[in-house]
Amino acid sequence: MVENVIIMGAAGRDFHNFNVYFRGNPRYNVVCFTATQIPDIDGRRYPSELAGDAYPEGIPIVPDADIAGLIRENRVDLVMFAYSDISHAEVMRKASVVTASGADFMIAGVPYTMIKANRPVISVCAVRTGCGKSQTSREVWRILRDMGRRAVVIRHPMPYGDLTRQAVQRFEKYEDFEAHHCTIEEREEYEPVVRMGGIIYAGVDYARILERAEQEADVIIWDGGNNDTPFYRPDLHIVVLDPHRAGHELRYHPGETNLRMADVAVINKVDSANPEDVETVRRNIRACNAHAVIIRADSAITTDDPDMIRGKRVLVVEDGPTLTHGEMTFGAGSIAAERMGAREMVDPRPFLQGSLRGVFERYPHIGTVLPAMGYGAAQMRDLENTINAADCDLVISGTPIDLTGLLNISRPVAHVRYEYRDNSTPTLADAIREWAGKTMEK
Repeated sequence: MVENVIIMGAAGRDFHNFNVYFRGNPRYNVVCFTATQIPDIDGRRYPSELAGDAYPEGIPIVPDADIAGLIRENRVDLVMFAYSDISHAEVMRKASVVTASGADFMIAGVPYTMIKANRPVISVCAVRTGCGKSQTSREVWRILRDMGRRAVVIRHPMPYGDLTRQAVQRFEKYEDFEAHHCTIEEREEYEPVVRMGGIIYAGVDYARILERAEQEADVIIWDGGNNDTPFYRPDLHIVVLDPHRAGHELRYHPGETNLRMADVAVINKVDSANPEDVETVRRNIRACNAHAVIIRADSAITTDDPDMIRGKRVLVVEDGPTLTHGEMTFGAGSIAAERMGAREMVDPRPFLQGSLRGVFERYPHIGTVLPAMGYGAAQMRDLENTINAADCDLVISGTPIDLTGLLNISRPVAHVRYEYRDNSTPTLADAIREWAGKTMEK
């Protein structure tokens, strides 16, 4: 018998699981994807060009608000859960709704969805959104470059536009961002890699992406999204943890899975964290992973002109996903404001425009910083209008990109950068060189 399936997702892991597990499998009929976390990604269809011959009209993407109704209406047998950075309690709450509605609830085992590469793979993942995995990925790229290796980065998907055109995306120069109509969220991940001279791939079909990347790489670096597990089978699995959220490494899915799989566990942001929280994270690592190498790292924060910030009333703009489903209330911009002597952090809430009001209603914990939300042109205009409406002397941009290249901001902008820096020994380079000596030199 053919089983009817719903895949619960957020325009990333869900598509990948379909591609490697359900596409072309006569046992299953996927009736729809559901969408959450990311605004305005429902109402589309997963196109037939990607879905295969069994789905000539594609597969609808619908909101997950009424999953129980969808199960009953479509006589669904199985619901696969396929998105990330969600508490264990919330996963089981969704499972309760699904099973009470008459369907099985499934989380795919990690090996089922990993593609085996023909090149060595170093994966960089995390236990929560905003731990610092992308800066760690960039450091891995630099280390491999200095070792004389050609490394290519493949980023976890962010397909928010035309899925057919986004099946395989390659970024090597700034013009590529325009050609692919990248959102702010996409540019935050891709631009820093291109800025340092690297090549980064992303898209929808990760088997095809891997085939392309392997043609120009000695090593593949998997740069994970949120706290998701790798799409490729890693030869070295690096997992980043955040002591500002000590304990979360054991309470969120699939971050704990990443931690239990880790070969290297990087405790990041040691320079700005409470030492007791760093120790809590260290103990939690050892409680569920006796073999991982533990590395301590700083998230080094710099700005071109600290005097711009001193004594000013500042509006702090931070990385969006870190604040929203990452549940942080501050980021690099907030730390810079405090360290560099800002007089006041201006509350953005009285000045919110358009869709930004809904963001704060959904994530009320955000407080007095502004997430750099920009999942489309309309939301980017809302962000621009909110920044320009704010009563401040200066905007501190704590995102990894130059917002002034995308938005017309009427106030002076201080750009804050944050990069990986080893805090002690062993270093990340030590771990990678030891791995390379065992794996790549044979």
